[in-house]
Amino acid sequence: MSLSPALDTAGAAPRTRPASPEPPASRRTGRAGRAAVWLAPAGLALALGLWGIRRGNSMWRDESTTYQVAHRSVGEILRLLGNADVVHGLYYLFMHGVFALWDGGLVALRLPSVLAMAAAAAGVGLLGQRLAGPRAGLAAGLVFPLFPAVQRYEQEGRSYALVCAAVVAATHLLLSAVARPRKRTWAGYAVVASLACLLHEFAVLAVAAHGVALYRARAGARSGWAWGQSAAVAAVVLTPLVIVSQQQAALVGWISPPGPPELLGFGALALTGLVCARGPLPARGAVPLRDLAVALLILPPAALLAVSYLHPLYVDRYVLYAHTGLALLIGARLDALSHTVAAPRALAGALAVVAGAALLPYSLHLRTPESRLDDPLAAARAVRELSRPGDGVLFMPARRREPIMSSPQDFRGLRESALARHAIPSGTLHGIELPASRIRARMLTAGRIVTVNDPPGQPLDDTPQERVKREVLAEHFHRCAVRDVTGMRIVLYGRPGAC
Repeated sequence: MSLSPALDTAGAAPRTRPASPEPPASRRTGRAGRAAVWLAPAGLALALGLWGIRRGNSMWRDESTTYQVAHRSVGEILRLLGNADVVHGLYYLFMHGVFALWDGGLVALRLPSVLAMAAAAAGVGLLGQRLAGPRAGLAAGLVFPLFPAVQRYEQEGRSYALVCAAVVAATHLLLSAVARPRKRTWAGYAVVASLACLLHEFAVLAVAAHGVALYRARAGARSGWAWGQSAAVAAVVLTPLVIVSQQQAALVGWISPPGPPELLGFGALALTGLVCARGPLPARGAVPLRDLAVALLILPPAALLAVSYLHPLYVDRYVLYAHTGLALLIGARLDALSHTVAAPRALAGALAVVAGAALLPYSLHLRTPESRLDDPLAAARAVRELSRPGDGVLFMPARRREPIMSSPQDFRGLRESALARHAIPSGTLHGIELPASRIRARMLTAGRIVTVNDPPGQPLDDTPQERVKREVLAEHFHRCAVRDVTGMRIVLYGRPGAC
């Protein structure tokens, strides 16, 4: 006998109505919000990187080295790496490929860094989303490209932006491997971590920071063992580079032991990060944002600073990727703060205005030639203006040869008074100079000599070649004209009556 509908439902649990499908507009809004977490940071970083990318047609000495080395053949680059700059070898080969595809001058030199930093900013946004939610991710991703150091190296033809992007990518793979352990994910982490280390050997400190974060998060023995295997792979890949770079240690002899500027700079970043890390923060996943971000922010620079008291190696750009940790902490703190105010959007707008106003003067300065240590292109132009065909040219010291190597057309018709072998055939960065006696003989055949010098106040090199240059100029030549450019001084000397 069938029951009536009323009796059929009287004793049963009430039926739930099927959920109405999400409106298409709502789905589109959700997708747009998720995309904004990485698109907005990437767009901001790209805009900041392209803004003033030529920097007044200037190029400082490290970029000059990248430019002229990358224009050598692959064989010539490999020969150079046996003698110098092996730590930048992979980057030079990469840039050789860039210029082979498009020899776009200063834009081609810097565009890879711009694109890499845009990718890093997008990655920071996605890291924040994974670890603390979309609003924290968006805030972290937008904060990252605003950091002055990030803006600076986003527009430089060196490897540091690429290292940042590789470290961020490795961090994503680490989180994926911990959340869902698979051999291929750990293998991917090992490969990307090794790539970061080959781009710059101090990226190995980011791998160490990953290990500390896993330990702090109590991620488990299985994850710890897998990380250890991946770190070992990166160490094995890096070992030949370390061995050769140690044989070239004289090239970083200019680095001094850490002083107050380095300590204060690191202290300010670390203190900011630790303040943001205090108190409750949004958290998701097996690795808390606080543990990962603090490890990335503090361990690499602190370790490099500690080592530098024994063997000076600390330069802040070598651990630029530490700023990713600071961005994550600031993003998470801003997200937590937004929950305590009545108008979070108004707060976000106010903070954006304040940050923009505070950073604008520095951002404007960064896009001028004066923002860098020197400008070999300006020095080359000054040589061209002061010289005439047949004049001699000297570089004092010899390592100031960047202007002629990056802008040889400005030296056309001039005779080098000290060079024995050019840089490319000798497999060196700056070439090989003659013995002091032959430099003296060549100088005495010249009626006028243009010299490219360090700026006043720099210590003088005490080699026989540099001493004889100064002695012959003082004894046989008069100073005819002086032209100061950013980070260099160009002086025209002439025999009596030849100015």
